[in-house]
Amino acid sequence: MLQTPTTPHPEHDRLMTRTRRIASRLRDLRSAAGTLPDAVVLLDHSQHVRWFNHAAEELLGLKRPRDRGRLMGDLLRNTDLNDWWADGAREPLNDVTSPGHANRHVTATLLPFGSRQRLLLARDTSHLTRLEQIRRDFVANVSHELRTPLTVIHGYLELLDPEDVPELAPVLDEMRAQSKRMGQIVEDLLTLSRLETQDHVAEEHVQMAPLLASLRKEAEALSQGRHTVTLDVASSADLLGSPKDLHSAFSNLVSNAVRYTPTGGRIAIRWAPSASDGATFSVQDTGFGIPAAHIARLTERFYRVSSSRSRDSGGTGLGLSIVKHVLNLHQARLSIESEPGKGSTFACVFGPDRLVHGSHPLEATIAGAQR
Repeated sequence: MLQTPTTPHPEHDRLMTRTRRIASRLRDLRSAAGTLPDAVVLLDHSQHVRWFNHAAEELLGLKRPRDRGRLMGDLLRNTDLNDWWADGAREPLNDVTSPGHANRHVTATLLPFGSRQRLLLARDTSHLTRLEQIRRDFVANVSHELRTPLTVIHGYLELLDPEDVPELAPVLDEMRAQSKRMGQIVEDLLTLSRLETQDHVAEEHVQMAPLLASLRKEAEALSQGRHTVTLDVASSADLLGSPKDLHSAFSNLVSNAVRYTPTGGRIAIRWAPSASDGATFSVQDTGFGIPAAHIARLTERFYRVSSSRSRDSGGTGLGLSIVKHVLNLHQARLSIESEPGKGSTFACVFGPDRLVHGSHPLEATIAGAQR
């Protein structure tokens, strides 16, 4: 008995057509992801490698088919991304050496994807790193070259006595003030260049009591009796770090408070315990205050809330940038609270690892050995 051929069901045809269309789109997506210049690694719920593109081989050092199915943590174990990955990769990681090439730099980001999956993305930032180094070298070289002629100009201006030419007295005073300001800008630029090239600071015992007393005297000298300056020491802890750099950062905050607080205002310098067993150095003033829109950009070089007010105060526009770099080197952070018309509080928050209670650890070790 002959069987008549079955007629394809229309629903079956539609399903097969849809399946082929989805498969084609998936191939297109994989092909597009494979040609991206950024590294893309797809991880499953247990952080095993499911798939990666060609850029991941270049930037992250992955090899196919060898690394498919392996734990991503094992593949990053001996690279600069290891600590970041071990800590959970919660925030993007910027400017680290590429695992695939020692002379390249990458930024890395881990993103949630699908159902409990993750996407590891890495971008080559070598060109940006080179440009940043060129900028740093240029600023450092120009600043260094400007230092000598500015010193000569300022020296000759000091030799000119306004009493000999009374009609030029206002001009000479202004020239002296501007040459001094230019000299300070050069010194601040050189300080920034030095801080930017550092990756660590000296581990010295910084005694806070004399440092705080010195900062109060500086504030009173700069104020010349125009403000009420108070000092509150609520912590007996000292700091571990660079005395020169910490004094520079704290002094910048104190001088800013004096400059931007009208006559009759109050300036409070405080050293006190903070959360998580750390400590905070803060400077609170009753000055003009800063609108919220400007606070996030205050640590940028030469950023000014009010250009005319900053010039009148004699600031260089680099102080807060110096503060940020010093704190970064000490694993600390800058907190800013301000309200226009009511004043500002700038706080340097240090973690417990930077505190010294009693004698310095090294001094205690030596003393114990001598006993």
